[in-house]
Amino acid sequence: MSRPNRHRLPRRRAAILASLGALGALAFLPACAGTSAEDGSAPPEGPAVVASFYPLAWLSERIAGPDASVEVLTEPGAEPHDLELTPRQVVEVGEAQLVVYLEGLQPAVDKAVQQHAARTAFDAASQVELLPAAEVEEEEQHGEEEQHGDFDPHLWLDPARFADVATKLGDRFAQIDPAHADGYRARAEQVVDDLNALDRSFREGLATCSDKTIVTSHAAFGYLTERYGLRLVAISGLDPEAEPSPGRVTEVARVAREEGVRTIFFETLVSPKVAKVLAQEVGAKTAVLDPVEGLPLGSSDDYLSVMRRNLATLRTALGCR
Repeated sequence: MSRPNRHRLPRRRAAILASLGALGALAFLPACAGTSAEDGSAPPEGPAVVASFYPLAWLSERIAGPDASVEVLTEPGAEPHDLELTPRQVVEVGEAQLVVYLEGLQPAVDKAVQQHAARTAFDAASQVELLPAAEVEEEEQHGEEEQHGDFDPHLWLDPARFADVATKLGDRFAQIDPAHADGYRARAEQVVDDLNALDRSFREGLATCSDKTIVTSHAAFGYLTERYGLRLVAISGLDPEAEPSPGRVTEVARVAREEGVRTIFFETLVSPKVAKVLAQEVGAKTAVLDPVEGLPLGSSDDYLSVMRRNLATLRTALGCR
């Protein structure tokens, strides 16, 4: 079985550039001049895969192994919800043999997929059952529904759901590159084993906690709390940069006092200011609970190591034995 045909890519690129308009085309051309096979260089080996942000890039790279190349659209250290694609990235989306994304998380990626990659897209959100968006404040939710819809997109924080995505993604890799199907499926099975082991660690590690309520800066952890029998109280909703109203902060402070919450969690890629003010008000400590939406620039961590650190942090905060 031959590899995907790349000779059509110049024509696809021309069509995408035409849709971007003159300014978009001019912005793209200097950045990629001399990078295609048209200049006599060899095209990259294996299918070209584009992943929208870190968790899906990690999953794609584990499954791809040496048989496919994976590019990620969201730079390290960047907040993925706010991603705006450059013309060059739009072309990458349109030319890829596979685009791995999560509909509802990044509107710019959703738009590029709809316009240029409908046939090559793999939507992680359509592979598993999703949870409804967390109920915070009605006025805050209204703006978030336009971006995230009625469902919570943070499915990768449930290792069991993420394992289901891994299996289906392995099958999709095998479909686009049948010559290496066995390798893709074997690597997907290894990822599933790793995720199932992580799931067991969370279930066992959080089974003996004296506290069950966690207060977080935004409502990213619904899948984790639903999976492991915890209660999530979020200061703000699904958008990590949304400012909570004074009424919401007062309500969360009341719940934190009543529940005896000893730790208020904030995140690595967004400001901890509100969480720290709330912690000071209720006499609690602060700690990082990472939604694994991205890694800081230069980090040596990966999805598994960050999730294991999250487990250790939760065990300390919740008084687990």
